[in-house]
Amino acid sequence: MPNSKEIKMTQQGYNEMVSELEYLKSEKRAEISEKIRVARGFGDLSENSEYDEAKNEQAVVENRILTLEAQLKRATIIQQEDISSDVVSIGCKVTITDVEFGDEMVYRLASSVEAHNDMEAITDESPVGSV
Repeated sequence: MPNSKEIKMTQQGYNEMVSELEYLKSEKRAEISEKIRVARGFGDLSENSEYDEAKNEQAVVENRILTLEAQLKRATIIQQEDISSDVVSIGCKVTITDVEFGDEMVYRLASSVEAHNDMEAITDESPVGSV
């Protein structure tokens, strides 16, 4: 991965990435290996869709492992005591009010790698999160 930019993240986000990496390296790799072994038993690999699917899944998992390892190497953990209450930064929770309807929504500001599947997070690289 050519980008060596530091990734700021919370301890929770870091721990979640480490857990995902451990899961992929141990359980998921073993699961895919078993799928490949079983699929080889079905015969001719050139027309074996189960084998092709398992190999594709293996490639996706290996790519994710490489991505996580690279991100973890560049991670800098933001300590809770370093988060200022005067400025919104990674790790802060913010409340956004819809003035027209009076609805309030609470979001967490997170790095883009932490927030990739979190609908209650705003990334520090988004237009709202970078202001």
